[in-house]
Amino acid sequence: MTGKDFLKSVANGKTDIVQILVDILDETGSGYCLIGGLAVNAYVEPVVSLDIDLVVTVEKLQEVGTVAQSRGLEVRPFEHSLNLSSPLSDLRIQLQTDPRYQVFISRGVSREVLGYKMTVASLEDVLQGKVWAYLDPNRRKSKRQKDLADILRLTEAFPELEKNLPPRLKEELNKE
Repeated sequence: MTGKDFLKSVANGKTDIVQILVDILDETGSGYCLIGGLAVNAYVEPVVSLDIDLVVTVEKLQEVGTVAQSRGLEVRPFEHSLNLSSPLSDLRIQLQTDPRYQVFISRGVSREVLGYKMTVASLEDVLQGKVWAYLDPNRRKSKRQKDLADILRLTEAFPELEKNLPPRLKEELNKE
C-alpha cells in the first residue's frame, strides 16, 4: 500500500483531496509550505492525522479559495484560517492566515510526504509553529497535548532543537 493509498483509506476518501490541493497550489502559482502535524511527519516517524495545515502566500489565499470552490471543495473562512473540505474525504485542510507563518514559505523545503511531493516548512520552523500552538492559551487542551507530543517527537529525533525551546517548555518536556 502506498502512502497515498494509506492516507486516502484513513480519510475514507472517495477522491484524492490532497492531489486536488497540490494541483490547485500549482495552478495558482501559490507559494506555500506545510506546517502542523503533517509537516512533523515529514521529519519523524509518521502519526495519523486528518488535518492538513499549511500556509499560502497571503497574495494568493483568495485565489486558492476561489479555485478550490470551483473544484467542488467547501471553503469556510475562520478567524485564523481558511478551511477547505469535501464530502468525499474526512481530511480537513486549514490554510493558516496568522501572518507569523508567512516567512516560513521562503525557507520551505521540498519533501515527500505520504507519497506527495510538497513544500514543507523547515525543521526549525515546524518546531516554532508547534511551540506557538502549544503556548496558545485559547487552544483546546487536547490539541495542546498533541502539540506537546509533536514537540517531543521532534526534539527526540533532533536533540539539537531543544536549545530553541522556551525554558518553560524545556521544563515541561523534561518532567518524568
